[in-house]
Amino acid sequence: MKSLLCAILFAFLAGTDAKVFAKCDLAKVLKAGGLDGYYGYSLANWMCLSYYESRYTTNAMYDNGWSRDYGVFQINSYWWCNDGKTSGAVAACGISCSNLMNDDITDDITCAKRVVRDPNGMGAWVAWNNYCKNKDVSSFVSGCVL
Repeated sequence: MKSLLCAILFAFLAGTDAKVFAKCDLAKVLKAGGLDGYYGYSLANWMCLSYYESRYTTNAMYDNGWSRDYGVFQINSYWWCNDGKTSGAVAACGISCSNLMNDDITDDITCAKRVVRDPNGMGAWVAWNNYCKNKDVSSFVSGCVL
């Protein structure tokens, strides 16, 4: 709980540049970024993932003690991005984690595509496993003109 409060505080303090997408606005950006159907995952699944990971917030950050998760998809600093703080980081997306904390989520989408190409697919995200996998996620795009 303390880590969650720290993450919320960090997001608030860093928040002058934060964008919280409206549902349909994010859906349009994700669709334009090629995520609808990418590796067999519907746009609704990507929206569900984004909702439960960041509540559609571009500068969300969560510190889990050994690594941190960044951006609208909560991309992990051990496996996917480099934050300069995570010991032994793989950083398979080859980007700085700070690139995931701005309102331009083009690089977030590119890295999310890299994550989902791994054998775990969307299963790499705990929130997707817990809240979206094998669920009716259609409400995450309902009412959106895409």
